[in-house]
Amino acid sequence: MTQLLAVTEYLDSLAAVEAQFNLSRNDDRAFFPEWLDNLPEITPAQQQRLDLIKQRYHYHRQYGNLLEGAVNFIVIAPLLEMAGFYDPPFHLRSEVSLKIEVIDQQDRIYQGRIDSLVLQEHLWIVLVKSKRTSFSAELALPQALAYMVANPQRETPTFGLVSNGAYSIFVKLHQSQYSFSDDFSLNRRQNELYQVLQILDRLKFYP
Repeated sequence: MTQLLAVTEYLDSLAAVEAQFNLSRNDDRAFFPEWLDNLPEITPAQQQRLDLIKQRYHYHRQYGNLLEGAVNFIVIAPLLEMAGFYDPPFHLRSEVSLKIEVIDQQDRIYQGRIDSLVLQEHLWIVLVKSKRTSFSAELALPQALAYMVANPQRETPTFGLVSNGAYSIFVKLHQSQYSFSDDFSLNRRQNELYQVLQILDRLKFYP
């Protein structure tokens, strides 16, 4: 009998995701150079707007934890707009249900929802689990990998962005290997949204 399992309940650690989908972590720089090399320059106007986003985030954050909707309005949505993901040829769908089928003796199917999905041919950029800002973005990494496994084009690298507003981490999944970028924080002196936008621009027309 087929089992329907919730991603957030059963795939809550990297070890669980690795075991279930036969994945392994690859921290070799050569595996995930896209967040480090050949990053496009950002303009002074873009820097000014990113500084405003950071300023707005800290203004609202000082009054308490921000819920998912507020984080999306203040940080995530402006970043996607600046990166051009709201315009052709990209397609944005929100709150998309995904089924991740696992073919094994137990006939299991994992179900879950993602917050945003940007699809352009075989390149997916997934924004996953922008929960309260009091939650660590790292808690969403196992779910992000599980959702990315649903990409039917496993020969093509899949990229994800996990963010709770304050912290952002990029993910790469290619065949049976995955890796993470460094984390980018709004709590550091330098505005690390600059790098986040550069990487989004880099991944936009991968390769």
